[in-house]
Amino acid sequence: MLTFTKMNGAGNDFVMVDNRDLKTSLTRDVIARLCDRHRGVGADGLIAVEPAEAEADFRMRYYNADGGEAEMCGNGARCFARFASRLAGKTAAISFETMAGVVGAELLGENVRLNMSQPKDLAIGVKLPVHGEELTVHFVNTGVPHAIVVVESIASVDVVRTGAALRYHDHFAPRGTNANFIEVQGPRVLAIRTYERGVEGETLACGTGVCAAALIHSALTGATSPIEVRVKGGDTLSVGFVKSGDAFTDVTLTGPADFVFDGTVAV
Repeated sequence: MLTFTKMNGAGNDFVMVDNRDLKTSLTRDVIARLCDRHRGVGADGLIAVEPAEAEADFRMRYYNADGGEAEMCGNGARCFARFASRLAGKTAAISFETMAGVVGAELLGENVRLNMSQPKDLAIGVKLPVHGEELTVHFVNTGVPHAIVVVESIASVDVVRTGAALRYHDHFAPRGTNANFIEVQGPRVLAIRTYERGVEGETLACGTGVCAAALIHSALTGATSPIEVRVKGGDTLSVGFVKSGDAFTDVTLTGPADFVFDGTVAV
């Protein structure tokens, strides 16, 4: 039997596992079964707490719903911070290793502020053929790769169809990308919908996608920090950053991380 905690970050939900003793075997098949919404617990991904390899408090292992490991997840990282803090009895701040680098987190009650890894590979205005039309696509890696398309109305976007086309587009081969569609609702206010790689569908929120959207919006319009981003799940996340020329540093992501329930499941 596996003991787990179910958590939710702005609509992104996760199975959280304490694997500090490294005794739990989390195979791709086991993870996919746990995340299955019909036959398992149900989640967008699974997150395991492991011992740090260097100077951080812990190591975060993040797996998508298909069982594949990913570099980073912003909403998952906020949940990780509260979950690991509960395990360790910490109440103010925590640091943890990810495949995208060390992340620091400040605990603000039920909210968490993350110090994100350095964004990279910024590309503005790439023209890509998608379903017989040319889309203007922007790109930035905020821990994981994100393609951004600015639209007039996200309500009218076929996120699954167009998102999948971008996710598997030859331009982003071989690993693919997450695909995001953003609507500008104010000088520093965005709405976003996201097709997540690994989940292979639309999710209610994506933290690294929210960061990517804010940075791309700033690059396109000169919008200053912070930028508020409304996700499909109904929450509004805040992205802070320092912009110098075309470069972004000190990126932060602030938003909720909620405990849902604890349980045990056969694996």
